[in-house]
Amino acid sequence: MPDLTITVASVEAVRFAATPSIAFELNVKNADPNETIHTVVVRCQIQIEVARRKYTPADQEKLRDLFGEPERWGQTLRSLLWTHASVVVPQFTGSTTVSMQVPCTFDFNVAATKYFNGLGDGDIPLCLMFSGTVFYQDSEGSLRIAPISWDKETRFRLPLKVWQDMMDIFYPNIAWLSLRRDVFELLHEYKVRHGIPSWEQTIEKVLAEAEDTVKL
Repeated sequence: MPDLTITVASVEAVRFAATPSIAFELNVKNADPNETIHTVVVRCQIQIEVARRKYTPADQEKLRDLFGEPERWGQTLRSLLWTHASVVVPQFTGSTTVSMQVPCTFDFNVAATKYFNGLGDGDIPLCLMFSGTVFYQDSEGSLRIAPISWDKETRFRLPLKVWQDMMDIFYPNIAWLSLRRDVFELLHEYKVRHGIPSWEQTIEKVLAEAEDTVKL
């Protein structure tokens, strides 16, 4: 039965995609170099192991929304689920490489987006946990099916710059914020009532009025 090892060789931002995506180049290797693997359906859960890196005071300030005050990080720093992805590996013998594209979001209601955006530089420690199905040919030439072992995982440090470059490609100097519809309607009504031409100016005016109220 196949015994696969899956590791990450490299990552890069996908420049020509319908949505922001990062391509993980996976190295798939079978323990038996002579066994023919017809197809592998790989499913991957990607976790951010937030406790496996250091944070500057600037990082800590930006990440308070996720983890609270830095004094409590010993209790609040827990791995975050980033996303799920999948890829189909074509026939190979011995080893092969395949590109797994991971869609990304710039929605700041998503914890992973808050985390990525809150970092200044460095790497993001990831744990990729694999599952799926292997279709292979046995010694008699018959097609067999086996699951990918549940303990197959690999760790990889994703350069933050890859994520930043990807978002700059798709959203240059832009950030997305999802609002409840009733809140959006109130903001839209305020914008129209005051004759404000853009959403940026609308929010700037609301913030300025709030600051003036606090000063009073």
